Amino acid sequence: MSTRVVPTVDLGHQYADDLAGLALPWQAAEVPDPRLLVLNEALAADLGLDPDWLRTAEGVGLLTGTRVPEGATPVAQAYAGHQFGGYSPRLGDGRALLLGELTDTEGRLRDLHLKGSGRTPFSRGGDGYAAVGPMLREYVVSEAMHALGIPTTRSLAVVATGRVVHRETVLPGAVLARVASSHLRVGTFQYARATDDRELLRRLADHAIARHHPEAADADQPYLALFDAVVAAQASLVARWMLVGFVHGVMNTDNMTISGETIDYGPCAFIDVFDPATVFSSIDTGGRYAFGNQPVVAEWNLARFAEALLPLLADEQDDAVALAVASLERFRGLYSEAWRAGMHAKIGLPDGLADDVTSALVADLVTLMRDNHVDHTSFFRGLSAAARSDAEPARGLVLDLAAYDAWAERWLALAPDAAAMDRVNPAYIPRNHLVEEALAAGTDGDLAPLQELLEVLSAPYDVRPGLERFAEPAPESFGRGYQTFCGT
Repeated sequence: MSTRVVPTVDLGHQYADDLAGLALPWQAAEVPDPRLLVLNEALAADLGLDPDWLRTAEGVGLLTGTRVPEGATPVAQAYAGHQFGGYSPRLGDGRALLLGELTDTEGRLRDLHLKGSGRTPFSRGGDGYAAVGPMLREYVVSEAMHALGIPTTRSLAVVATGRVVHRETVLPGAVLARVASSHLRVGTFQYARATDDRELLRRLADHAIARHHPEAADADQPYLALFDAVVAAQASLVARWMLVGFVHGVMNTDNMTISGETIDYGPCAFIDVFDPATVFSSIDTGGRYAFGNQPVVAEWNLARFAEALLPLLADEQDDAVALAVASLERFRGLYSEAWRAGMHAKIGLPDGLADDVTSALVADLVTLMRDNHVDHTSFFRGLSAAARSDAEPARGLVLDLAAYDAWAERWLALAPDAAAMDRVNPAYIPRNHLVEEALAAGTDGDLAPLQELLEVLSAPYDVRPGLERFAEPAPESFGRGYQTFCGT
C-alpha cells in the first residue's frame, strides 16, 4: 500500500479577482496521452512543488491544466498589441491559460501559465495547440537566459500530449508549463485603455505597481513612477540581450513585459557572426526586429505604453504627454549606460578610465567585429585568452590582422582583467545548430541530446573539458540562411 501524501497545491487567483475585465475563465483541453518530456526539478522545488509528485498522473494533470486544484480559477488573459507595427485591438491568450499564482520559497508571487493548452475565445481561427519542437525551444532558451543572469520567464515542464498538430507538416503536440513574475504586458495596458474604462486602467496600473514596482506607490505621481520603472527595466533588459547576442525575433508590444522579464521565445535565436542586421524570424521579412534594431523597437514599444497610461498621468492630455515624453527620453541614456557598462565588463576595463578613451576603444571594437564577421561569443571569450597573453583564439577569428593588432595594442595597454571577463562572457550559449539538433531528436523521442545541452547551458561561464563542441561555431554545412518559426 502506498503511503505517499498528495501535496496541497495552493493556486491563487489574484489576477482573475483584481482584473476580471481582462480575463475570461476557461479550461484547458483534455490531453489524449500525456507524457512528461522534461521537468525543471530545481524550479519546481523553488515553487514549493514536489518534483516526484509532478511526475505522477496528478502532477502531469496540473502541468497540462487538466487537473487543477479545487478553488483555482484558470483564465485566458485579454490584451491588445502592435504586431510588426500594426495595431490589433484584441489578441489575448489564443493558446494559453493562466492557471493561477504560486508563492515561491522566497515569498514571491509567480504565475503558473500554460502554452499549447487548446483553443480559447481569443484563438482567432487558430487551433490553440503547440508542437513539441517549439515548446522545447522555449524551455532550452529561457533556461539558458536564466543561467546567463538575464531576467526571463522560466520553463517548468514540457508535456507531450499525444495529439498531432498540423503546421507545415504533422507534428507531435505538447504543452509548456511556464513560470513568470507575471504575464502583464504593454499590450495588457493597451487593451485596458481601448475599453475607455479609466477605472479598469487604474486597477491594472495599481496591480502592476503592487506586483512589480511597489516603490512607485509611495511616489508623488505613482503612475508616472510606474512608467519610469518600466522604462528603466526594459533599457537594462535589452542591453543585456545585446551584450550576449540574443535576438528575440518578435518584439510586438504584447511581448514586452511590465516586469522587465524576457517573454515568448518564439522565433528567437543567438547570433553566431556579429552582424546588427541579423534576422532569424521567417515572418520578419522587413527586418523590423533585427538584432541591431532591438533598442529602437523597445523605445517604440514604450511609447505605446505611455499612450496607454496617459489618462492616469494628468487630467489634461497635453500635460500627460509632456510627462510621458520626458520620462521616455530617459530610455536612450539608460540603455546606452547599461550597454556601455556591459561592454566595459566584457573587455575587462578597469574603473576610472577617461570616457573618451573607453568610448573610442569600444566603438572601434564594434566596427572591427562587424567588418570581420567574427563569431560573437567565441571572440569575446577569446579576448580573455588574449588578456592572458594568448592572442591566437581571438586574433584567429579576424581577417584584418593589422586592424586587430592595432586595436589590441591599445586595449592591452589598459591592463584588462581576464578573470573578470570570464565571469561575463559565456563560453556556452544555445547555439542554433545545437538547439536544432536537440529539438529534432526530442521530436523523434530521443531526449538525451536535449538533456545534455541543458546541462551544459546551466553553467555557461564555466569551461569544462569534453564540451568543446558546445563552444564551437556552427559548421559551414549549417548555412547562413537559418530561420526560426513562431510555432503557431
